[in-house]
Amino acid sequence: MRGTEAEHADPRRRWWALGVLCLGVLMIVLDTTIVNVALPSIRADLQFTETTLVWVVNAYMLTFGGLLLLGGRLGDLYGHRRLFMAGIALFTLASAGCGLAGSQGLLIAARAVQGVGGAVVSAVALSLIMNLFTAPADRAKAMGVYGFVCASGGSIGVLLGGLLTDAVGWHWIFLVNLPIGVAVLALGMALLPPARVAAATARLDVAGALVVTLALMLAVYAIVNGNEAGWQSARTLGLLGLAVLLLALFIGIERRVVAPLMPLGLFRLRNLATSNMVGVLWAAAMFAWFFLSALYMQLVLGWSAMQVGLAFLPSNLIMAAFSLGLSARIVMRWGLRRPLGAGLGLAALGLALFARAPVGGSFVADVLPGMLLLGLGAGIAFNPLLLAAMGDVAPRDSGLASGIVNTAFMMGGALGLAALASLAAAQTAAAQAGGASAVAALNAGYHAAFWVGALFAALAALLGASLLRTPAASAAAPAADAAPVASS
Repeated sequence: MRGTEAEHADPRRRWWALGVLCLGVLMIVLDTTIVNVALPSIRADLQFTETTLVWVVNAYMLTFGGLLLLGGRLGDLYGHRRLFMAGIALFTLASAGCGLAGSQGLLIAARAVQGVGGAVVSAVALSLIMNLFTAPADRAKAMGVYGFVCASGGSIGVLLGGLLTDAVGWHWIFLVNLPIGVAVLALGMALLPPARVAAATARLDVAGALVVTLALMLAVYAIVNGNEAGWQSARTLGLLGLAVLLLALFIGIERRVVAPLMPLGLFRLRNLATSNMVGVLWAAAMFAWFFLSALYMQLVLGWSAMQVGLAFLPSNLIMAAFSLGLSARIVMRWGLRRPLGAGLGLAALGLALFARAPVGGSFVADVLPGMLLLGLGAGIAFNPLLLAAMGDVAPRDSGLASGIVNTAFMMGGALGLAALASLAAAQTAAAQAGGASAVAALNAGYHAAFWVGALFAALAALLGASLLRTPAASAAAPAADAAPVASS
C-alpha cells in the first residue's frame, strides 16, 4: 500500500496543520451563534422588522446547508486544500462585507456569501484531518481536537458575541474574523500539504449538483421558516414535498451517470449509514439543549447573556479535557460502540435533568448537574461518531463523506430544534390556558422539549451501541488505490 505525503510529513508539521484547520473551523462554528447575541443591536441599528431580522440568520443557514454536499464533492475532485483555502478566503471577505454593511440588503447578501464559504470549509476540513492522520492513535487524538472545536464553538460564540457587542458594537462580531481569516490563509499556504486526487474522477456531475443543492436549500428554507409560516401550512408542506421529490430525482440521476456526485454505494458502508442516523438524532437533542437551556436561563431564571455563556463553561471544560486526550484513549481501549453508546446515554440523562429544572432554580442544584453530564457525554461521544462516519471511506470520497456527515448534523439539528421549539410553544400555550403564570408556562414548554430531546439522545445511544462496528484496518490506513495527481 502506497503511503501518502501526510504520512511522511514531519509529525510536528501535521499537528501545526491541524491547528490551522481547527482555527478555520472555529471561525465558522463561532459565526453560527455569535450573531444571535447581537441581533437586537443589529435590528435597532439597521431598522430591521421582526420579520426581516430572521434573514440575518436564515440567509446564512440556507446557503450553508444547501452547499455542504457539493462543497465536499468539489474537494474530492479538485483538492481539499484548494477548496479549504478558497472557502476561508470567501468567508473572510464576506465577513468584511457584513461588518461594513450599512443596509439590510447588504448585510443579508453578505451573510449568504458567508454561508457559501462556511459550507466549503466545513465540508473539506474533516477530510483533510482524516488524510493528514492515518495512524489510529494520532487520528483519534486529532479528531478529538476537531470535536472539541465543533462542540464548544457555539458556547464560545455566545460569550464572545456578548462581549464584543457590549464593548465595541455589533460590527465587530464580523470584523474579528478578518485577522483570523488572514492568519489561517497564510499558515495554510505554509503548512497544509498539497491534495492528491484521482485524475480519472475529476469530473463534476452538474445535473446532480444542481438538483441536490436546490433540494437541500428548499428543505432548509422550509425548516427555518416552519414556525413562522406554520408546520401544516401549504407553503411549508409544499416546500418539504418538493424537496423530497428533488431528492428522489437526485437519486435517479446518481444511478445513471458515469461519475456521480454521490456514489450510492457509500451508503452500503454500515458505519457511515449508522453514524449519520445517530448524528441526525444527536444533533436534534444537542441543538435543543444549547438553545432551549439558554432560553431557560435567560427567560425563566432571568440571567444575562454573559451569565448564560459562563454557565456553559463547565461543559466546555469537560469537553476540552476529553477531546484533547481522554477521548482518544477511550477509543483506543474500548473501540467505537461502547464509548458512543455511553456518551449519548449520559447526554440523555443530562437532558432529563434539565426537564425537571424548576422556575426558581439555582445554578448549582438545577443547571450544573445537567451541564456536567452533557459535557461529559459530548466529550466521550463526538470522537467515536466522527471516526465511525469517516473510517471506512476511501480518501477519494472523504470530502463527500464529510459533507454527508455535516449535512446530517445540520439538517437534524435544524429540524429537531424547529420541532422541539414548536412543541415548547404549544405546551406553553396550553399551560397558560390552564391558568399558569407566564414564567411557569414557559418552563412547562421547555420541560416538554427537553424530555423529547432526551428521548432522541437515548435512541441515538441505542442505535450507535447496537449497530456500529470497529473497523479492523480501515482506520489505520485508508486505501490509496487510484493513480494520484497533485492538486494544490
